Order: sequence, then structure tokens, then C-alpha cells
Amino acid sequence: MTMLPNAGWRHWPELAAVVAALTQDGGSARYVGGAVRDTMLGLLVADVDLATALRPAEVIARLKVAAIKAVPTGITHGTVTAVSNGRAFEVTTLRRDVATDGRRATIAFADDWQEDAARRDFTINALYADPASGEIFDWFGGTKDLAAGIVRFIGDPAQRIAEDHLRILRYYRFSARFGHGTADAVSHAAVVAARASLRTLSRERVADELLKLLGLPRPLAAVEQMAVDGVLAEIVPEADPAARDRLGKLLGNEAAIDAMPDALRRLAALLPTVETAETVAARLRLAKRQRDRLAILVGARLTGLAMSVRHLAYGVGADAARDCWLLGGTAQDQPAVAAALAGWMVPRLPVKGGTLVARGVSAGPDVARLLRTIEQRWIAADFPDGDALDALVNQALSEARQ
Repeated sequence: MTMLPNAGWRHWPELAAVVAALTQDGGSARYVGGAVRDTMLGLLVADVDLATALRPAEVIARLKVAAIKAVPTGITHGTVTAVSNGRAFEVTTLRRDVATDGRRATIAFADDWQEDAARRDFTINALYADPASGEIFDWFGGTKDLAAGIVRFIGDPAQRIAEDHLRILRYYRFSARFGHGTADAVSHAAVVAARASLRTLSRERVADELLKLLGLPRPLAAVEQMAVDGVLAEIVPEADPAARDRLGKLLGNEAAIDAMPDALRRLAALLPTVETAETVAARLRLAKRQRDRLAILVGARLTGLAMSVRHLAYGVGADAARDCWLLGGTAQDQPAVAAALAGWMVPRLPVKGGTLVARGVSAGPDVARLLRTIEQRWIAADFPDGDALDALVNQALSEARQ
């Protein structure tokens, strides 16, 4: 019998209250999915999901009796969010698929735990645990695959993919996160064979899954495999043959200063031009803020490193400037770049048009031209203030009067 390690989250009082409400008087509840999987690997757990044989209406009723807020977040698919003392837990009734079209499923509620597990995607995600005893229920060899670092579909991989085509991308994401052994040949062959079905998915779902993958600590091997398999071309055909090298360089630069992973920064590494960045952002329906940032990152990667990081930051912001140097610089550059930006706020030109008018410059175009000259010299001098700034302004005024 495999037992769930005694992790700290198992003793959360908020979780205990939800479990107590669901299990009293013949009810049922088991931990399921990521919390069980990650605890088996010794990873930190932030979210805990529960499965139950109780129907959603009864789940809601029991939670209300226990004074726990019940939110019907996915009631048609059997999911109720229990909010216990401010902490949220998803509670989902056991299900079986009635029909699927590769994008969504029609489900029926069930009473069989193994049947519920069989509709999940990978063996490592179909692990359930009893809250009281810690006993793990594993019908498909998930604990063995987890230990071996193998991402394997449950049952027939082609059928699992036909139920939801997004599982193709999830295969690569879970491989990037948990895979370290030899790939399951049958599962791998199935995602390659089904890759064209990604075109049927909503762009938002594809974007969400792609960014989750790129935001992982070590996405390079999975992205390389996606390129070899023709999967990357289905979702980001603009990624050119040099994309792998740019992403590898970026990951090395990030490691040099222990930079946090950033999915959009890494997407920028895959794209060769600003035009392709705009095309990809539009196709994936990224938010405007994300679209603008992606274009800035690609553009500055191509042209921005001709100036110092602070000079670049003055134009695009400190975060974007750091990202551009991560994308376009070398690993040796990164410590100096980080030091230049550490604790530094992008300044504003301390000279105003009124100041120049008060010193005899005619209001209008002359002021604007002189301000531009002063600003360019101020940036080139690394944003001086005090006497150094006064000297710079005086020199510009003297030249303008000649």
C-alpha cells in the first residue's frame, strides 16, 4: 500500500473543515490530482482539489450547513468551490464522459472512483488519496510513472487526445515539468499523429497552455521536441530555425543572475521579427498589454543593445530593458546589467520648458528643440543632477545663442 507523505497542507484547518463537511454521515471525499502528485515528489503545494461521490447540490448543502461558502464555479461539470476561512478548494463530483468533440465534454455524474480516474489525461494526474488514512489509490501505475519520470496517457492515448485536443500541449508541458526518463513511445507517437487537431482549439486555450509551458523552469527540451515533432509549427509557425538557439541563450542568461522565469520573455525569444511578434500576439489573442510588451521585447532585442541598459530603460522601462538584455546580451553581461538597474528608478528630465523661457528662450519650437538637445545629452551623461545638470543646461543655452 502506497501512502501519502505527511505534508503540511494536510493539516490546514480550512481543509479539515471542508473534508469534515463532505465526509460526515456517509459522505465521501478524497484528495486528487496535483496536490497528491506534487506531495509524492516533495514539492510545495498551494492548491488542493477534492473529489467526491456526492452530487453538486448536496455538496453545496453540506458546505452551507458547515458555514463554508459554496461557489458554483463549474456546476454543470460538477465543480463547486468551497471557500473556508478565505482559502479556496475545488470540489468535483465523480464523472464519466458521455460524449466529447475534442474541445469540450458532455459528462454524467458517477459513483465509481476508478471510472472517474479513467477519464483523466495522464497516469501521474490520476492519483487519489484518502484524507484520513493517507492511502493512495492508483489504478493506472501513476506512482511508478512519477518515480520514473514518464508522462503516459491513461488507456488509449489516441482516445484521450480525441476527448480534448489540448492534451497534446499538456503532454509537452508535463514532460517539461516531470519527465526525466525515456518517453513513453505510444503516448509520444499519439501526440505527433494528432498534432493537426490543435487547429480546432480556441486560440485562448492554446495561448494559456503555451505560456504555462514557457513559464516552467526548464522548457527548452520540450520546445525542441515540439519543433522536431511538428507541433510547434502548428501553434507558432513563425518560430524560425534559430528560435531554439535564442531560447537556449536566454535560459543561460537567466541562470546567470537567477532571474525568475517569464513566459512572454521566452516567447519573444522564439520570434524573429517585430512583425511576427505582432502576428503571433494577434492570433493567440493576447491582451493588449502583452501584445505591446512582446513587440517591445523583440524590437529591442534586435536593436536596443546598441545603448546602455539605463539608456534603454529610459525609453522602454527598467523591466523591459532588463528583459531585452536577457534576450540579446551574453551571460557575462547579466551581472553588470542587474547591478545597473538594482534600486534604480527611471528618472524624468528635471528641466522644463518654463525654465528655458525664464532664461530667455523664445516660447514655441525653439524651446522644444532645446529640450530635446538637453535630454539627449542628459541621457548620454547617465542622468546627472545638481551642478553637472546645470553645466549641461548652460552649455546648451550658450550654443543656442551663438
